[in-house]
Amino acid sequence: MYKEDQMYPSVIQQQNNFIFRTFVWMIAGLLVTAVCAWFTYASNLFWYFLYENTFTVLLIAELVVVVLFSFLFRKLPPLAVGILYFAYAVLNGVTLSVIFAVYQMSSIVLLFLAGAALFGGFALYGFRCKSDLSKWGPLLMITLIIAIVMSLVNIFLLKSSFMEVFIDCAVLFLFFGITVYDMNMIKQFSSAAMENSQKLYIYGAMQLYLDFINIFLRLLALFGKKK
Repeated sequence: MYKEDQMYPSVIQQQNNFIFRTFVWMIAGLLVTAVCAWFTYASNLFWYFLYENTFTVLLIAELVVVVLFSFLFRKLPPLAVGILYFAYAVLNGVTLSVIFAVYQMSSIVLLFLAGAALFGGFALYGFRCKSDLSKWGPLLMITLIIAIVMSLVNIFLLKSSFMEVFIDCAVLFLFFGITVYDMNMIKQFSSAAMENSQKLYIYGAMQLYLDFINIFLRLLALFGKKK
């Protein structure tokens, strides 16, 4: 009994430390993305990428980095995992520079704050939830794939504004659920993290980073005021 009482605070401390570092990495990635996005838009790089049709190449590069990160992070050393994470943050910042050309700055700031509040609320729920949400994973993944396919069909075939709004709403609520799931999973493996803890909290940061970015972009698509 004495040993359990002594171990319990250390487990809680380990869990809190893990989650703190996960959010530090997530916020660092968001800051890198924001700086790169603004710098790209404010400089001649944005117009160069626009006229040279380079954004397609950048999007493909983003996809490649995410795939490498997802499949190789267990084999790579922590330094390489961190480099891939920030490489994605930089590439994503460059591609997201387009939002400054499309939306009003006041709208971007307001919806960023709204996205942060929503993300924080659902992340907190996922953290406090005592149920095992691991069964959500396959369902959320299948739903996300369906949403991506529907979006591509609408872009290239249907071209329906109503369908676009419907998909944006569906994806927004989907990422609310994914945020809850990811935070719950991070909480679970935070208490078991040992020698690979550094790579694991970078991995967790990437998941939360993607959740927040997708929530923010869906809010922009639905409520953003264009120039």
